[in-house]
Amino acid sequence: MGYLDDNPELCHKQVLGLPVFGPLKALADMSYDSVILGIGNNRLRGQLYEKLTSQGIKFITIVNPTALIGQEVSIGPGTFIGGYVIVDIGTTIGANVIIHGGSVIGHHNIIGDHVHIAPGVHTAGQVSIGAAAMIGIGTNIIPQRSVGSWAVIGGGSLVNRNVPNNVTVAGVPAKPLDRPGIKISKQERNLPSP
Repeated sequence: MGYLDDNPELCHKQVLGLPVFGPLKALADMSYDSVILGIGNNRLRGQLYEKLTSQGIKFITIVNPTALIGQEVSIGPGTFIGGYVIVDIGTTIGANVIIHGGSVIGHHNIIGDHVHIAPGVHTAGQVSIGAAAMIGIGTNIIPQRSVGSWAVIGGGSLVNRNVPNNVTVAGVPAKPLDRPGIKISKQERNLPSP
């Protein structure tokens, strides 16, 4: 076991007791069983996952032994589930997802591909999180709410309304924030409850 990293300063060094074999392109000349991506940036991680999958690279799923996974849970390839995570019954988790330690994923959630869930996130039952969404540390999402693809939820937020695709929200309750190049209308700023 070990790492590949394009940072030349890490090449042939140890990180957390494991060697850095070289840059990503070294994978073509290596013998290996499977890989997983340890990149927090959803866009970069997703692009790399799609590229490597198209080349026939096999991805492993890693579940920390302290995590509790309920019955009838589906976990996609390349997904990492950290320590003390709870994933409740009937949840579907897509490919190439990161769920950090201490998070609780409620029953019958649907989590899309390339999602990044920071530590200590709590989702209630029947929550849907779209592809490549970023859920910030300590966020709480109440039952039957949806977070759109590429949405960003600021840390410590309470999501009590559906969040559209490509919208950044934060706060208690979570409300849309302006992002460079993206204007938020009054209607979007005051998102209605479903």
